[in-house]
Amino acid sequence: MAGKVLQAVRGMNDIFPEESAGWQALEGDLRTLLALYDYGEVRLPLLESTELFARAIGDVTDIVQKEMYTFDDRNGDSLTLRPEGTAGCVRAAIQTQSMRGQTPRYYYMGPMFRHERPQKGRYRQFHQLGVEVFGLPAASTDAEVIALSARILRTAGVTAALQINSLGSPAARAHYRSMLLDYLRPRRAELCADCRERMERNPLRVLDCKVPACQDIARMAPHLADHLDEDSAAHFALLQSLLTALDIPYQVNHSLVRGLDYYNRTVFEWVTDALGAQGTVLAGGRYDGLVAQLGGAETAAIGFAVGLERLLALQALQGRVAKAAAPLLFIGALEDAAVAPAWQIAERLRDGGISVVTSGPATFKTLMKQAERSRARFQAVIGAGQLAGETLILKEQAGEGRWQGDLDALHEGLRSLGVDFPQPAPHTVRNFATVRTLS
Repeated sequence: MAGKVLQAVRGMNDIFPEESAGWQALEGDLRTLLALYDYGEVRLPLLESTELFARAIGDVTDIVQKEMYTFDDRNGDSLTLRPEGTAGCVRAAIQTQSMRGQTPRYYYMGPMFRHERPQKGRYRQFHQLGVEVFGLPAASTDAEVIALSARILRTAGVTAALQINSLGSPAARAHYRSMLLDYLRPRRAELCADCRERMERNPLRVLDCKVPACQDIARMAPHLADHLDEDSAAHFALLQSLLTALDIPYQVNHSLVRGLDYYNRTVFEWVTDALGAQGTVLAGGRYDGLVAQLGGAETAAIGFAVGLERLLALQALQGRVAKAAAPLLFIGALEDAAVAPAWQIAERLRDGGISVVTSGPATFKTLMKQAERSRARFQAVIGAGQLAGETLILKEQAGEGRWQGDLDALHEGLRSLGVDFPQPAPHTVRNFATVRTLS
């Protein structure tokens, strides 16, 4: 009796070559772009201490209370699969003292984990690009970070609208919180159940609620941007002038807030309705209070995160997702004796930067089917006749190109058909140890 067929964990998906080519192309474009802005990659652990996220995200948030994958290891330590990247990046920068006297610019790319209800475009294992900048408090840094985010979306071919707001200083926000509560309390009965529950604890979250009745109330609420401290108001005004100078259109969204105290001043999101209801593609903001909250020195910081699945979904709508590259040449071996010579030729071609797929030993009919499925531009079959000196035939699978010649001149045949040998492959030095039989 066959055993139970094992399945992937719900909300965690396999990505096969026909899809991973799009991922690789997008990730390659992003890495190239980030280098233009002098960002270096930091590779962070998937597992962190649960305390890190409780302190950074807030132990009363839905993420910490309901969505994290948390468990005790064999030592009894509570560990969590990372639900986001900023906390781990800050922890790493503090631990390695990489911010001391420096203004590092980091990016990371990889999987995050949240136990949400899986749906299209939202998974329990999802992937993000995150960007973090430390030690630069000026509005000019905010503008450059937003310019980078704009370039990322433009490079990916994504059309989205930029929304910005300012949260001001902690003191200004505390004053505004009191004003907002005075406005919300008489309207408490009109709020949704979630907003009634969190109103006293975190009233700013009412402003970004998606329930229509709460949105109506939020639209009439006093605006935080009208009650900023003097420095924050000047910072916000300069940011807007810089975005205008950089030709980046934006809209001030007074409902755009963050629920945690260490966020301050600039917050921003890029939103689109291309996937249905308007949703956020990329979100970021300034969080000058987090480094000190996690045990470091007072340090200015700003960053953003963008979901790679969302970028790929938006690219797919435009037919822009890259497809897996086909090999240049298929080489098939008809008999056992032809395998070694065929594979030797394939290795020499790979030394010259030519992609080759091999198969055999098999019948001619089978090799022709495999050659077609490989999508290789050219195909050649080697058998006993070619080993004995018969002419080798090299032909183009989807065209009329054809060459005949000696087996050892296959590379010349490829050149005659227009193939440019791009560059030597990196592993061309024969440095393997000689195999010896022990007696």
